[in-house]
This record gives sequence, structure tokens and C-alpha cells, in this order.
Amino acid sequence: MDRNWLYIFSAAGFEIVWVAGLKHANDWLTWTGTIIAIISCTILLIKGTKKLPVGTAYAVFAGLGTGGTVLVEMLIFGEPFKIAKLLLILLLLSGVIGLQLVTEEKEFKEERG
Repeated sequence: MDRNWLYIFSAAGFEIVWVAGLKHANDWLTWTGTIIAIISCTILLIKGTKKLPVGTAYAVFAGLGTGGTVLVEMLIFGEPFKIAKLLLILLLLSGVIGLQLVTEEKEFKEERG
């Protein structure tokens, strides 16, 4: 797997953390973790889009973040489980995987002069 995709996947992981943090943070330690996750997410997303098409990279990032957030809310924080939610998340993730498989990195040429 390409390093730029790893940046995007890692950014999505940090997105899941900070979105949950916005809802559940209740002291200085959890708020600090949430802020660190926001900063890390942003930096990794920017690094990942340096050589990947921005639209595709963002779609993968948003899809993984959305699906992951819903799963974390159900598994960790007791959000009610519904089979329709699970099926729609699987549909979303299959689209994300498809986008990742058909997208190639851009090759940037340095301008001289």
C-alpha cells in the first residue's frame, strides 16, 4: 500500500477520535486528546492529498470517518444497533475501497527555472 493512502487512512482514524471526543469529552485530558486528534487529522489529510487526487482522497477519508464514527458509537458508546445502519455502512465502505483501488497517484514534475 502506498504511503499517501496510509496518511488518508490514519487521518480517518484521527477523525473518528475527534468526532467522538467532541461529543464525549468532559475534562481537560479528554479535550486535550480531542484537540491533538483534530490537528493530527488535518496534518495527515494534507500530507495524503499531496500526491493523490483531492476529490478521491477526501471521499475515502470522509467515508471511512463516517463509517468508523457510526461503528464506534454503536460498539463503544451504546448507540442502538440497527441492521440497516450496518448494511449502509458496508455499502459506503465498499465504495471507499473501490475508489482507492481505481485511483492512481499523480506524478509531480518539478519546475525548473
